[in-house]
Amino acid sequence: MKKTTLILLLLTSVFGFSQDEKYSTENIAEAEMKSASKTMNMTVNSNTLNYDVTHHNLELTVDPAVYFISGKITTTFTALSNMNTITFDFANDLTVSSVKQGATNLAFVENTNNELIITLPTAQLSGTSATIEIVYSGAPPASGFSAFATDTHGGSDTPVMWTLSEPYGARDWWPCKQDLNDKITSVDIRVTAPSVYNVAANGLEQSRTINGANATTHFRHNYPIPAYLIAFAVTDYQIHNQQGGLGTAGSPFFPIVNYIYPETAASTITSLAVTPTIINLYETKIGNYPFRNEKYGHAEFGWGGGMEHTTVSFMGGWSRSLIAHEMAHQWFGDKVTCGSWKDIWLNEGITEYMSGLVVENIDGAAAFVSWKNSKINNTIDGITLSPTGNLYLYDSQLTNIGRIFSSRLSYNKGSMVTNMLRFKMGDTNFFQGLRNYLNDPALAYAYALTPQFQTHMEAVSGAPGSLQEFFNDWVYNEGYPTYTINAFNSGAGQATVQISQTQSITNPAQTGYVSYFEMPVPVRLTGASGQQLDVVLNNTTNGQIFVVPVGFTVTGILFDPNKDIISRNSTATLGIENFNYDTAINMYPNPSSDILNIDLPSNMILKKVSLYNTLGQKSLETTQNNIDVSGLSSGMYIVKFETSEGTFHKNFIKK
Repeated sequence: MKKTTLILLLLTSVFGFSQDEKYSTENIAEAEMKSASKTMNMTVNSNTLNYDVTHHNLELTVDPAVYFISGKITTTFTALSNMNTITFDFANDLTVSSVKQGATNLAFVENTNNELIITLPTAQLSGTSATIEIVYSGAPPASGFSAFATDTHGGSDTPVMWTLSEPYGARDWWPCKQDLNDKITSVDIRVTAPSVYNVAANGLEQSRTINGANATTHFRHNYPIPAYLIAFAVTDYQIHNQQGGLGTAGSPFFPIVNYIYPETAASTITSLAVTPTIINLYETKIGNYPFRNEKYGHAEFGWGGGMEHTTVSFMGGWSRSLIAHEMAHQWFGDKVTCGSWKDIWLNEGITEYMSGLVVENIDGAAAFVSWKNSKINNTIDGITLSPTGNLYLYDSQLTNIGRIFSSRLSYNKGSMVTNMLRFKMGDTNFFQGLRNYLNDPALAYAYALTPQFQTHMEAVSGAPGSLQEFFNDWVYNEGYPTYTINAFNSGAGQATVQISQTQSITNPAQTGYVSYFEMPVPVRLTGASGQQLDVVLNNTTNGQIFVVPVGFTVTGILFDPNKDIISRNSTATLGIENFNYDTAINMYPNPSSDILNIDLPSNMILKKVSLYNTLGQKSLETTQNNIDVSGLSSGMYIVKFETSEGTFHKNFIKK
């Protein structure tokens, strides 16, 4: 992994900013899945579902030069059902020395399944609260990439220690409840370490007290937080302060506190200068920074990529794309957290798209087109490198950490599906939908599932279910289309455009198959004298024909000039001949038992539809586009279409 990171850094230095945007996602994904082994059990721990954590007080003693931790964790919880025991997630490698409730010592068992099971002194009744104190110590397990780590930095022997617990690594260094079903209402973190070092952690620093050779630094975080986002880091940090926030009425500035390595402080401070600009942009687009009453900031640590710990992103580099990605997580992932690992794209895909908005708003439209094209086509983790790939995970994929944090799918496809949603909805509705989602009282500082996100986007853009086809095609199923666009000048001041597509998954029996990707399709028509017309054609069927008022003779056509749709090897051709209208008439569903729907090209007028049985007898005649065939006998029929463009025939099966 260190070798991979070095190669990517070298590529960045050679190819510049655009390459940083192109290749950094792979590093980000690897860091954000850092605490897990490649394959592990991702099921919810049912033994922790009977209580709700309201407060943790973490009192930790560490030395960054020593791979060891000792701590006292005081947990206040509320019983959700009558309880005689309480279970915490806790690594087998660590050892508990005592458990107390008040002054009473409690019996406990550390089983072989990474659990601490405590016997309560009396039955804890549903709805009542209690506080338990756990004292423990040990060397945390070094599984996966380690949720608890020590290293050195600066080419010297200066030690650094950090934690990184996503998705299920918190238990490796403290007794907790780490499933995605309970956010801790508030947390205090007290870290005692040699006084020559500074500590970074979630929330606002309350105090730093010197005790001989050690110092205890106290942080308090008063927003709900899942266990995997609680973190601390210790080394000889230099602290660099900035300010964030728009500073408008009712929205005061808030501190941005950065913990950086002193040996590279000058260059890091230069890179960090963009931080207030990005956070102000996000506030403009999606609302106030969610933790304004505390802080935002960064803490440097020894792993390539970054991790979005609430109020303090841990950073292994200082590229603008990494700063933008981890910051956006404070809204998508920290304020509203994915409700299951199946919904990881709500954390990673939307967040990665927010980093694309930074490119759009700072570098301009052309750079943003390049950014989107890289997501679709780059040769490392481009979306279209494989014909398959879903966003919302199947049950069978939940044991594969690499699949959950796939840079190609959860990050890149997630970001481009977010872009396509914006393209389909329009900017006003899209950003309002994001704001509504983030501010929903049922979701804010809690958890969300994909259907809840969909509901919010539909609420501002159309009726319930209006985006179901989009989500079915792009979120729940797999693949992408290849478009074939044909056009010709069909009259004075008009052009006719036909849109066809093939799907990357061609077998209807294959999991994730999409019969047709319905999308607004952007096309650019150009003229010999520099004329240009961008049109968006609402493509819902194969071979669909559109007549476009142009106002000039079309001499060129370009598909998706701004790279707003996921597709591969699509073509656009300007011809001089008419189309075969027979292929442009769409009849569905076929077979059908009740209703037969007819779609025609926009320039074709339906005069009459007649259905004939196999004996040549006319069974039905109408001028309607929606035909009730429930009264017909089962079997094969010939459908005759009489239209303004001629007469056409198709076969139909009545079920």
